[in-house]
Amino acid sequence: MERTRIILVRHGQSQGNTAAESAAEAGLDRIDVPARDPDVELTELGAAQAASVGRWLAHLPADQRPGVVWTSPYTRARSTGDLALQRAGFDAPRRVDERLRDRDMGITDMLTAQGIRSAYPQEAERRSWLGKFYYRPPGGESWADVAQRVRGVMTDIAAARDEVVLVTAHDVVNLLFCYVAEGMDEQAVLERSRTDGLRNAALCIIDRDHDSPTGWTVREYNMTGHLEADDVTVTAQPGASDEVGGDDA
Repeated sequence: MERTRIILVRHGQSQGNTAAESAAEAGLDRIDVPARDPDVELTELGAAQAASVGRWLAHLPADQRPGVVWTSPYTRARSTGDLALQRAGFDAPRRVDERLRDRDMGITDMLTAQGIRSAYPQEAERRSWLGKFYYRPPGGESWADVAQRVRGVMTDIAAARDEVVLVTAHDVVNLLFCYVAEGMDEQAVLERSRTDGLRNAALCIIDRDHDSPTGWTVREYNMTGHLEADDVTVTAQPGASDEVGGDDA
């Protein structure tokens, strides 16, 4: 390849995902996560989803395989990359970058949407007024804050001039890579999140493109064919489209 390609992989299903789903189904205020956010691990299904990514990588032509991996420091994202490369049968240097970490939810961490409305009604009102993209919970980050991190990573990846880069990260992080590459506005990215949110272990492909106004072009978005081909269950982030809370876990 002559231009930089970024292959984005959302982590496989995590124990945090299933805990959030269970809490929402039970109508609870609090999510019973098994560990602090950086240490949340993949479920058995999440590991199978990561292995499916590896089988997809193994079938790529040699010149289209990633030569380096940039990963979030969070366990679920790092494990996804490690399992994928192990299954693919080749290795690549890892670069752990804290800018790829999941969004910091601040005081709303570990709370369901219902829990946020119950514990912090003023924050729920402020979130409703500001909108999901610009709302920053106390001690946490907005989507706009994460987008700023992502822009820096994309600039550094372009400067490194590696031909194919595998990025293993999180729902909102990968979505915002595409937001930057496509030059989307607030309404467009929120609509995509609502109607076509990234599935666990979904793939996106972004190419460096000097003819594009943003310098990038999204070639593929939210690919899950590798999971379906392997008969691996496709899962979505519970609560990702909720009007108050829940980005990734």
